[in-house]
Amino acid sequence: MITIGRLHVLTDPDPLAAEEHRDLARRAIAGGADVIQYRPRETSTRRMISIARMLVDVCRRRQIPLIVNDRVDVALAADAQGVRLGREDLPISWARRLLGPDRIIGASAAHRDDAIKVANEGADYIGLGPIYATRSKPDARPAIGAGPIGEVVRAVEIPVIAIGGITADRVPEVLGAGAHGVAVIEAVTRATDPQAAAAVLARAIEGGG
Repeated sequence: MITIGRLHVLTDPDPLAAEEHRDLARRAIAGGADVIQYRPRETSTRRMISIARMLVDVCRRRQIPLIVNDRVDVALAADAQGVRLGREDLPISWARRLLGPDRIIGASAAHRDDAIKVANEGADYIGLGPIYATRSKPDARPAIGAGPIGEVVRAVEIPVIAIGGITADRVPEVLGAGAHGVAVIEAVTRATDPQAAAAVLARAIEGGG
């Protein structure tokens, strides 16, 4: 049975050196992150794989998964524990054939119909959002707010992870609406102390349900 963590931290708000990805992952994990996501940017595939392998090593030492956004090839080459697929990425059924039954496949959704579709296609969890306005993804859709979370949760039987503009102060609202957990970028990576920021989020999740 695949277990989905509740605090997902993405290491890549801006192009970073490989060592910065590793440092952010270590600090986030020390603060309580139980999933690390790597979002490859426009760089060579070899560099993406190199960074992903580095992050896999960090995550395995703490027995938590590394999820690679969008790139199934990079996840396979780095032996990552899963992928998170967007609407324009490889179909979930194809990704499952390549990755096998034991790796995690997350899928993006912006509303109930999206969520039902990807759940029926075999996703292990849904990344729902953007819940709030975010600067981390320039092409993000308009914020949907916390209201649709409950509608999506009632429509599917897989965990829903809220993403987009999530801060510790907003965790109670999204968990109260039914989200299993949250995915964050700036709340941790732009913090003066990423470990402390992750710890605040982890406590908010623990206290929120």
